[in-house]
Amino acid sequence: MSPEALLEADRLAVRVGHRWLCCEFSLSLRAGECLVLLGPNGAGKTTLLHTLAGLRPPTVGRVALAGRDLSTWPAGELARQRGLLVQQQPDYFAASVLETVLVGRHPHLGRWRWEGPEDIALARGALAQVGLEGFEGRQVLSLSGGERQRVAIAALLTQAPTLFLLDEPTNHLDLHYQIAILDLFQALAREGRGVVMVLHDINLAARYADRVILLDGVGGVLAGRRAEVLQAEPLSRAFGHPLRQIEVAGRAHFIPD
Repeated sequence: MSPEALLEADRLAVRVGHRWLCCEFSLSLRAGECLVLLGPNGAGKTTLLHTLAGLRPPTVGRVALAGRDLSTWPAGELARQRGLLVQQQPDYFAASVLETVLVGRHPHLGRWRWEGPEDIALARGALAQVGLEGFEGRQVLSLSGGERQRVAIAALLTQAPTLFLLDEPTNHLDLHYQIAILDLFQALAREGRGVVMVLHDINLAARYADRVILLDGVGGVLAGRRAEVLQAEPLSRAFGHPLRQIEVAGRAHFIPD
C-alpha cells in the first residue's frame, strides 16, 4: 500500500451472492483528487462505495485509508476521517435543520459532551455554504427534497472528514445547486481533502473527476485517470448505447449517437 495515498484499493473485487459486481482492480486516490464512480443502473456503484467506506468487507483484496487497512480502524476514529452521504435521507423524528446538521459533530464529541459554540458556528457556516443560511429553525420534515439533500450535505461538511464519500450528491438538486455543490466539493479536494462520488451524468464526471471507476454492470471494471477511462468506446459498452465524444472549449463531452 502506498503511504502517499489517501484511499487505496489493492486487487479489489466485490461479489453479492453469486454475482460479481467488479473484477479485481487497483486504484489509489491522493489528497486533492476527486474519484467518480460511473456505470449503468444496478451496476453496483453504491455497493462499491460502501466497500470503499468500510461498511462492508471486500470479497477479494484490501482497502486502505491513509495507509492503514480499513478493517484496523477503530469506529470512532474512522468516523472522524471519512464521511458518507447516502442516497436517501430518512427523517424518523421531527428536528430542526440546525439540530440535524449538528449530528455531523458527534464523532468529535466525548461520550457526555454537548455541542458547544464552535460546533454551532461550524454548522451555521456549513448551512451558508449550501445556500441554507436562515434555515436553522426550520423543521426538516417541512423541507423539499432538494433542501433536505443540502441539509445532509451541510451535516457532512460539519463532520469535516478528510475523505468524503458521496452517493449521488446531485439527487433532487436543480441545475444551479448541482453545479454549486460539485464546485464546493472540488474546492474542498483542492484544499487537501479527498472526494469519491457516484454520479450518473457522464459529462459531470468529465467536468469534475480526476480519476474514474467505470462499472459495466456485468462485472467488468475500468479504473484510472479521467482521460484514460472516459472514452466513447468503453462508455458506449458500459451504458449500452453508442456515444460520441466532442470537444467544447477544450473539455470533453459525450452525446448519444
